[in-house]
Amino acid sequence: MKRIKVSNNVIRRLPRYLRKLDDLKANGVSRISSFSLGQQLGLTPSQIRQDFSCFGEFGQQGYGYNVAALRDEIASILGMNRGFKAILVGVGNIGHALMDNFCFSEWGFTLAAAFDIDPAIVGTTTNGVTVRSMDELLDYLADNQIDVAVLTVPKEAAAAVAKLLCDNGIRAIWNFTNVELTEPNSPTLVENIHFSDSLLSLGYFVAERYDEEAAHAARLERMEKAKEQ
Repeated sequence: MKRIKVSNNVIRRLPRYLRKLDDLKANGVSRISSFSLGQQLGLTPSQIRQDFSCFGEFGQQGYGYNVAALRDEIASILGMNRGFKAILVGVGNIGHALMDNFCFSEWGFTLAAAFDIDPAIVGTTTNGVTVRSMDELLDYLADNQIDVAVLTVPKEAAAAVAKLLCDNGIRAIWNFTNVELTEPNSPTLVENIHFSDSLLSLGYFVAERYDEEAAHAARLERMEKAKEQ
């Protein structure tokens, strides 16, 4: 498939489209217009049409989008049919929670193995994935084509383990260590996940709403005082 350069903002919206189309399909919706899809996602119809036009023509004027077909097209664009293989490094609280609760296969990834240094964890199995010793990591990477490493080690070890992964052929790192990792001299892609980011953004909007309500109340109070004079 020939790739064209698409903005990061468009790529970030594709998973939102995918989730919504999955919901629509599950609820028996077979067709949807850009207007209706935009209403449900908080986007304008023109934004949706512009996003989709980066990858081809998926809808018809006055007819809308075929939900199942569009869902499959977006899944293909996102590489969900590529059979990507992943490993998880660091089976602490977050690592174990991902192994236990996140369905990698639902999104087109196979979690092939996990690695940790704790002898009490090594050898255990969660959802069919066995935890191996970190001593086996390099040999495992040499013997298996692994595309993505899910990094959930303690933050103190994040940079060193990330470098080890980059130096041994990992194409991408999904980083949950709360350390902002960058590998400027490596072709490895890094996606830094910070749980606090969305919470802090939410906090900003909550504070903004309180401030708006306080300002509105102050205006009403001034108006009432003006009437009394």
